[in-house]
Amino acid sequence: MTSNVSGRPPGASGSTGSGGILAYLRSFIRKTLVITELEARKLRHDPADLLTRVVQPVLWLVVFGQVLAQVRAIPTGEMPYLDFMTPGILAQSVLFISIFYGISIVWERDLGIIQKFLVSPTPRTALVAGKALSAGLRSLSQAFIVFVLAMILGVHMVLAPLDILLVVLIVLLGAAIFATLSLIIACLVKTRERFMGIGQMVTMPLFFASNAIYPISMMPDWLKVISYGNPLTYVVDALRGTMVVGGVSEFGILLDVGLLVVMAMILMLIGGRLYPRVGR
Repeated sequence: MTSNVSGRPPGASGSTGSGGILAYLRSFIRKTLVITELEARKLRHDPADLLTRVVQPVLWLVVFGQVLAQVRAIPTGEMPYLDFMTPGILAQSVLFISIFYGISIVWERDLGIIQKFLVSPTPRTALVAGKALSAGLRSLSQAFIVFVLAMILGVHMVLAPLDILLVVLIVLLGAAIFATLSLIIACLVKTRERFMGIGQMVTMPLFFASNAIYPISMMPDWLKVISYGNPLTYVVDALRGTMVVGGVSEFGILLDVGLLVVMAMILMLIGGRLYPRVGR
């Protein structure tokens, strides 16, 4: 089997009409969902992974959030600090799950699975998009757990269907961004040891240079500039405007979602270009 370098499905080469474009999009979506389904099987075979990952958000909400809520050291206006913090902890969970997703790429390369993907006619961007979407599915399970825990702790959650759908969309976009960033790192460094070191180095600055646990207005000017370029800032801002009663999106939910879509698309295109390098 030879590699389809262009990434187009058979029969779509040279087609410029709307029918050819629609056929390509259908093929792209179908192949993306196939990759997502393959990745989701791993989750079904190892559900304990989700339970171990939920420990961190539980500690942040139950311990850190409760303590700072009593201290009242961070100004959040009339919103209780735990309500303010909950969207940030969900965004943190999405980040921590997705940013190490690229380690699976290194394992697949060592097992020879990457080479099988690379000789298939599946577009490289579809491979990246499928893995990004599967990271989103993992993150949704964390979102459900954070929702339930927050309600038990007395956080005033918004349960309107439209708002919940927006939360799902924002979680999927955030997971796609960080999972694709993780894949790009894996394509560049290629070894597990270097990948884990860079992943650890990237995670905490992304978290603390965002509005997850304190408002941007508290930051020094230089950190504000960094936070405005941090995708986690827009994930938190959008979640804060949809998840909790009285939550306000500082930048506007439409702007947040628009920026996240653009970031995800750019990173997927970069990941699609770099993906063949991981097999070398």
